[in-house]
Amino acid sequence: MTGPVGWVGLAVSLLLVAVAAGISVWQRLGLERQILVAAGRALVQLLLVGAALTLIISPGRSVWWSWLWVAAMLGYAAIVARRRAREVPRLFRLAVASFGAAAVVTLGVLFGLHVFALNGRTLVPIAGMMIGNSMTATVLAGRRLTEEFRDKRDEVEARLALGQSSRQAATPYIRAALRAALSPQIETTKATGLVFLPGAMTGLILAGTAPLQAVLVQAVVMFLVLAATATTTVVIALGLVRQLFTPDHRLLRLPEPTDH
Repeated sequence: MTGPVGWVGLAVSLLLVAVAAGISVWQRLGLERQILVAAGRALVQLLLVGAALTLIISPGRSVWWSWLWVAAMLGYAAIVARRRAREVPRLFRLAVASFGAAAVVTLGVLFGLHVFALNGRTLVPIAGMMIGNSMTATVLAGRRLTEEFRDKRDEVEARLALGQSSRQAATPYIRAALRAALSPQIETTKATGLVFLPGAMTGLILAGTAPLQAVLVQAVVMFLVLAATATTTVVIALGLVRQLFTPDHRLLRLPEPTDH
């Protein structure tokens, strides 16, 4: 079994950050400061989260504290999604709704059908993976659908002029946005195992878990992510259609894209 990583091991691993920064200096990329800041910020955030989780998921602690943590993650993820896609109207509210829908579907299956026992040690990491991947899918779907409606406004209005409802006129663009948002996760799922070992599986093996058991857990995680991204993107797409069209089926003016 691989022993736990101590503070000395963590300090030594910072050499890997130095390698990345050194390559930036060598190739004159100008990214060394960003690399160092990103690594430092990630380390501080992880240490703070680790300290908080030590209290939240400690033995005997009520699972309601874990649910409160999940709710906080959900709200923060919605804020981040809105910041990353400012051109998408009222994305915060849609993101909260989509994350909530994904949570009901995925956590309901995994805990409601007893795939995992419901406790803080299982709830928090599983919900974190669900929310993190849902946030990425939310941004992709929201941006793509907004771009489709903005760039192809004449086509959409032509469909409306021919008597189609807003939902009918939007259908081809909804499908394009959903495909764009889901395709990366589908391709990742295809490559899992042979091309690369995902983080959850690698972590379990490093912690000493039997490889087959690690594979079973990783398979569940991949299915969780697939369901979460699919649920999230469809809620975002359908919600955006309701917001971007007036009750009398007219397409609203859309803001210009911002720098991402």
